[in-house]
Amino acid sequence: MWIALVCLYGVIKGMRDVIKKKAMEKSSAVEVLFFYTLFSFVLTVPTAGDAFGIDYGYMWLIAVKSLVIFIAWICGFNAIKRLPVGLYGVMDMARVLISTTIGVVILGEAVTVNKTVGMLLVIIGLVLVNLRQGKGGGERTKGVYIALVAVSCIGNAVSGALDKVLMSGDHMTSGQLQFWYMLFLTVLYFGYILATRTKIDWKNSFKNYWIIILSVLFVIGDRALFVANSDPSSTVVTMTLIKQCSVLVTIIGGRLMFKEKRTLYKIACALVVIAGIVIAVV
Repeated sequence: MWIALVCLYGVIKGMRDVIKKKAMEKSSAVEVLFFYTLFSFVLTVPTAGDAFGIDYGYMWLIAVKSLVIFIAWICGFNAIKRLPVGLYGVMDMARVLISTTIGVVILGEAVTVNKTVGMLLVIIGLVLVNLRQGKGGGERTKGVYIALVAVSCIGNAVSGALDKVLMSGDHMTSGQLQFWYMLFLTVLYFGYILATRTKIDWKNSFKNYWIIILSVLFVIGDRALFVANSDPSSTVVTMTLIKQCSVLVTIIGGRLMFKEKRTLYKIACALVVIAGIVIAVV
């Protein structure tokens, strides 16, 4: 059951990456981030249950998770805005390497032969897509955007490990975690707007229906992921590998929505990575 939930999250994640880019055609990255988290928080309230019945000893970990994602999303959204979304999707798979390191070193998860072979294929796929970009692949990638994707990958990997810790045992329900996580994120982005004196087009942002679609997909996807994390048989390494099925959705979405180039090459690189995922999971 948890594998199906993670697959659902992966498909939704791929859709979200495409929709993020569409949303930023009408609004700035900061506007999308703030209203995205605000709308998502509002959607979590009805399903939060006894939100204040949480084990408060773990509240600081939720705060850390929120801060990490706050930074990761700022980097990720700015990278998506400036990079072809299909290319971003493949580069974003680098989080597999980081999550595996965290899962093995910090959480003590076992590394099998299958997972090792799978990881090698993931690395090969990532190297191939980036080599092509450096040889006249038609989509120039500036170092600063690669750095933004790297920071985003690190942040999301750390957040995924924290999800596993927070959802293990009876510390909190998925609804409680989602409620507090989104509340903290909303406050952080609002504080960022105030601190940087960023101008917000409130009227235009409320009319940007892509942000609403993004929020609905986020709430559904994250709830599926939190429930999957509560299953004792799930691991950070395996879950991160399965999530990468999102890349095919992102690449195809980039072609259909933005007329991006090198689609077949990106799919070929993504299939190398996905082959690694299948080997690692079997």
